[in-house]
Amino acid sequence: MSDVPRSERPAMIRSRLEHSLSIDSLEVQDDSHRHAGHAGAQAGGGHYSLRIVSDDFAGRRRLQRHRLVYDAMGDAMRNDCIHALSIEALTPAEARSQSPESQ
Repeated sequence: MSDVPRSERPAMIRSRLEHSLSIDSLEVQDDSHRHAGHAGAQAGGGHYSLRIVSDDFAGRRRLQRHRLVYDAMGDAMRNDCIHALSIEALTPAEARSQSPESQ
C-alpha cells in the first residue's frame, strides 16, 4: 500500500470510501504540503482532510462516524500511505444546515 504514489492517494481514498459507504458528497484534500518537515511527512505518509456526507452517519456519534471512515480506509491507515486524516463526517441534514442557503 505504501507504494501508492502520492498523486494517486486522493483517488484511492475516494474509491475506498465510495465502496464502503453510501456517499452524498465527498471532498478529499491533500494537505501534505502544509506539513513539510514533519516526521510523518518525511516518512512518506500524507496528510489529508475529508468532508464526507452520508446517511450512514445518521444516529451515530462522532467517534462512531470516524470509525466507519477508518474501517473503510483499512490498511492505508496502518502503513505509511496516510499519516494523518482530518475528518468532517456529516449527515445530509447536518450538511444542509451548514450551507449558506439555509441561513
